[in-house]
Order: sequence, then C-alpha cells, then structure tokens
Amino acid sequence: MADTNNMIPASSGMDAEHSSGFSVYKPGQGYYTRMGTIVGASMVSILGILWIWEYMKGMKLGTLNPLYVAAGGAILVGGIITLVVYYLVFVKPKSVDFLIATEGEMKKVNWSTRREVIGSTTAVIVTVLVISVFCYGIDRAFFWFFAQIKVLDV
Repeated sequence: MADTNNMIPASSGMDAEHSSGFSVYKPGQGYYTRMGTIVGASMVSILGILWIWEYMKGMKLGTLNPLYVAAGGAILVGGIITLVVYYLVFVKPKSVDFLIATEGEMKKVNWSTRREVIGSTTAVIVTVLVISVFCYGIDRAFFWFFAQIKVLDV
C-alpha cells in the first residue's frame, strides 16, 4: 500500500523529495559545487558581519550596552545570510540545478598536466623578461638620443 502523505500530484512540477519547505533538493548531487559556494558565501558573509559589528558598535539602544547591540545586529545579519544562502544552495530548484550542471561541466574539462602548466608559465615569464629588457633598451636609446640633441637637460 502506497503512502499517500508524501505523494505530490504530477501536475505540481515538484519532486517528492522536495515537498517540504527546507528539505534538500536533489541531495547527493553537486556536492563539490555546493560546498565551494558555501565556502565562498561564508567568506563574503563574514566580511559583512564584521562590517555590521563595527558599524553598530557605537549605537545605543535604550539602556543596552552598545556591545550587546552590535553583537545582536551581527548575529541577526549572520542568521539572515545563512538562511538565504541555505535556501539558494540547497532548496531553490533553479539554483541547485545550475550548481549540479556546473559540476557536471567541470568534470568534462580537460585539465592541464603539471608539466604543461610549468612549461607554459616558464614561457610566459621568459617572454615578459625579454620584452622588458627590449623596452628598457629602447627607452635608454631614446633617452641618449634626446640628450645628445639637447631636448633633455641632463
């Protein structure tokens, strides 16, 4: 006998696993892109929380110590950011599908070997050094030339 409590009509456009408000949409898929997104969002949100903390340090709310006001504001902003990021990374189908597709595309990328990266980096550094020496030589030649014809006072 089928459990009718978790069944969603096919016309609703939702998966059975996405029936409740904050359940994880497509769990087990897109793990690395979800975790990378969480790490990046955490770094940015920490900066926002620190800004709010510094901004609210001087505020006084009634007889409350300004330190408590700043801490409360930072905790409130941190909680809101956490809920928004959780919703976007784990619950909202469009953004979750995008992260899953991104991970799938990244698996198709042909990554360079260590030898190729070292060779390419060496070529770029040598080219930059050669062009720098050439530009320096041309600059010195023009400097000498203009000094000889008394355009520059040396």
